[in-house]
Amino acid sequence: MTGFKEDELSRNDFLGGRLRLWQPVSGYRAGVDPVLLAASVPATSGQSVLELGCGAGAAILCLATRVPGLDLCGVELQAAYADLARRNAADNNMVLEVVSADLTELPSDLKQRQFDHVIANPPYYRAGAHSAAMDRGRSVALGEQTPLGDWIGVAAKRLAPRGYLHMIQKADRLHDMLLACQGRLGSIEVLPLAARMGREAELVILRARKGGRAAFRLHAPVILHAGQRHERDGDSYTPELSDVLRQGASLGPFHVNRQ
Repeated sequence: MTGFKEDELSRNDFLGGRLRLWQPVSGYRAGVDPVLLAASVPATSGQSVLELGCGAGAAILCLATRVPGLDLCGVELQAAYADLARRNAADNNMVLEVVSADLTELPSDLKQRQFDHVIANPPYYRAGAHSAAMDRGRSVALGEQTPLGDWIGVAAKRLAPRGYLHMIQKADRLHDMLLACQGRLGSIEVLPLAARMGREAELVILRARKGGRAAFRLHAPVILHAGQRHERDGDSYTPELSDVLRQGASLGPFHVNRQ
C-alpha cells in the first residue's frame, strides 16, 4: 500500500481538540471506539505501552494525551497507516515508535521487550462474515485476517509480569476472547458498552492481567447516549461519555487495581 497524498487526508480533532490526527478521507477512519479503549487503560507516567494494530495512532495517542510521560510503541501492518501514526505523533509533539510488521511476525528486537500495557482494537468481523470494503485499508482494518486468538497470544507474550491487556471488540466475540485468555492471562474483567439504556451491549472492553488470579468480573454497562432514542440533530452522549470524548477523562472501573 503506497502512502497517502495530501489531498487524500483530513486532520480531525480528538479529545476536544487536545489531539489532532491526520486520517484518510476515504479508508479506515477512527471513531469513538479507540478513544474509549484509551480511556479505559489505567496507565501511569513512566510505564510502557504497546498497541497492536495501531493504525494512524488514535488509541495510543489518545492515551498519551491523557497520561503524559509514557513509553509508546505501536505495531501496524499497513505501511501507509504506520507512516500516518509517525506523522501524527510528531505533529502532536509526542514520541511514538512505530514498527511496520505483521503482529505474528514481529522483529526479533521487539520480541525481546515487555510492556506494562498492551492495547488493541482488532478487526471486528470474522473472515467472510461481512462484505469487503472497496478500500483496502478499511477492509484490512475491519475484516479479520489474523485470528483473534493470535492477537491475544501475542499480547500475552509481550506483557511484563502483572501487565495488563485492554482490548475492545464486538460483544459477540467475547467468547473467543475468553477462550484465548485461558492459560495465558487472568483477573479477567469485562466492561460492556451499550448505545442506550435498555439496549444490548454491542461492544465490550476486556481487561486481563498477566499472572492475575482474581475472580472474573462482569461490570455494569457503560451507556453511551442519553435517552431511549435519537431525537435531535447533534450528539446525545451522556455526561460521562462527553467528558471522555471532549475532556480526555478516564472511563469505567478499570482504574482500580486488582490481584
